[in-house]
Amino acid sequence: MIAMVLIGLAAGCASALMFASIISGALISVLLFYLAPLPLMVAAIGWGPLSAAIGGIAASLGLGAIFGFNYCIAFAVAIALPGWWLGHLVLLGRPVAAAAHSGNGAAPVEPELEWYPVGCILLWIAGFAALTTFAALLTLGTDAATITDMLRRGVTRVLNPENKPAPAEVAQWVDAMVTFAPLAAAAVAMPTLTLNLWLAAKITATSGRLHRPWPDLKTATLPPMALALLCVAAALCFAGGLLTILGEIITSALMMAYAFTGFAVLHTLTLALKSRAFWLGSTYAIVVIFVWPVLAMVVLGLADAAFGLRERFWRGRKPPPLPAP
Repeated sequence: MIAMVLIGLAAGCASALMFASIISGALISVLLFYLAPLPLMVAAIGWGPLSAAIGGIAASLGLGAIFGFNYCIAFAVAIALPGWWLGHLVLLGRPVAAAAHSGNGAAPVEPELEWYPVGCILLWIAGFAALTTFAALLTLGTDAATITDMLRRGVTRVLNPENKPAPAEVAQWVDAMVTFAPLAAAAVAMPTLTLNLWLAAKITATSGRLHRPWPDLKTATLPPMALALLCVAAALCFAGGLLTILGEIITSALMMAYAFTGFAVLHTLTLALKSRAFWLGSTYAIVVIFVWPVLAMVVLGLADAAFGLRERFWRGRKPPPLPAP
């Protein structure tokens, strides 16, 4: 118990320092800021969610005492809450068969565990990405007009630091960046949280403290309700005001979730190719360099959700018939 508490406090201190490093303005602080949930996730997966909860609460209170209430709330919502809850979901399992006793008095058979699906964890990550992005925008204002105005001022300050009369092209760029800023923020938060959770699971697996088998990631599938949520979020985009901003953020996060399942579909459909490593490597390189081709992965993920591409693939790869005697 003492070791669990100490590890949780150490993880909380590490996350708090990484989170607060953004104040320095150094380039490396951006990387540390995005990796801030990692220590708490490692504590949650390796030593239990209670350890991460203790570390997260202590870190939030410490940041609040040093930097103020706003930093306390920001850390709790963006770092501590996702780190604790996602780590809890990784360890969540339920028995699928009751323990059976053999007739000769032998020890009971351990029940087989069904672990929380990777696709459901991915949906939770999308929810946290949308929550943290929307909460960050609410710090700029409580209505759409104020948020848009504050974003426009910030972007203008970056593109025109000397406050000179800007040409029409700069104004168009500002309007475009203000429009796409919430979507981009959610789209970045989604893979960032996913990467943190994957790294935390890898670290605990390497240290031998991962208490569940490593899942087959290419079978990850979002639950059917994700498609319904995407349709509702897309409809909210036309509601106006804060609902439009919320709908755009949720839509962006869910589309990134479907992009991940699109990559899982690609890993499945290329199993029969001899040059599989080349095609996968080329796809990842193109997406990393140009970014916008990730839309093709979104389409692939949505197509799999609608038409069951992976199920069709496995049905088409039936084993050959046994030879006749």
